[in-house]
Amino acid sequence: MNYDLSLSPLAGKTILVTRSVGQSNQFSDRLTSLGANVIEMPALEIGPPNSWEALDQAIANLSSFHWLILTSTNGVEYFFSRLEKSGQNQTALTDLKIAVVGKKTAQSLQKQDIKPDFIPPNFVADSLVANFPESLTGKKILFPRVETGGREVLVKELTAKGAEVIEVPAYESCCPQSIPAAAEYALVNNTIDVITFASSKTVQFFSQLTSHIFTYNPENLARVCIASIGPQTSKTCHSVFGRVDIEAEEYTLEGLTNAIIKWANHQDKDI
Repeated sequence: MNYDLSLSPLAGKTILVTRSVGQSNQFSDRLTSLGANVIEMPALEIGPPNSWEALDQAIANLSSFHWLILTSTNGVEYFFSRLEKSGQNQTALTDLKIAVVGKKTAQSLQKQDIKPDFIPPNFVADSLVANFPESLTGKKILFPRVETGGREVLVKELTAKGAEVIEVPAYESCCPQSIPAAAEYALVNNTIDVITFASSKTVQFFSQLTSHIFTYNPENLARVCIASIGPQTSKTCHSVFGRVDIEAEEYTLEGLTNAIIKWANHQDKDI
């Protein structure tokens, strides 16, 4: 969906973006181009897992796998970085089929000059199992993923359909140590209209990072619009905040942007 940027549909709105360092730029730039005042507050830090042993061992035995499943850009980047570190390249994946979840993951894979064999129609892991293009019985699947805190449903459903899933930690996500001064000032002084969340972990870590603010000023959070990228993130928002005000219809950052624009249009009509 394209909008006339000259109309600045988000003019006058201050939006807090909680994506991790290095992953927020494109989203923030898009919101800014639509007229929003964007404040970045990374609620997630990405780094290596505690050990590379499991991933390195899997890479050394790639020929034993039928499928490689990638569900995040982080998974793609760390997997291929480790593949290169092992002295191999894309040719090691010639006989391996690759499935990805989400447009961003597919785009990240395309940067490696690789086209995935399967992308599920909906940008959620559950859709991958429901629409898998072949029988999973007897298939050995490599799943590089976040070390802790990831959803278990994908592995359970693949296993239930007869697959052998080898999970290996490819990266870890953790809570930052502090809040940027501009973000803290805006939260304390009630100047934020929308807070965006693109994952469950950003919801949980945001809550940890801001507990000292909202414990004493719960009304500050009550007046802010909570915007979620999709159902799983919304579930966590309900658990942590008791509500969700905006949910993307398409579970992508573009979908989240469009949902915020729709919300802003309603706000303007009500004024």
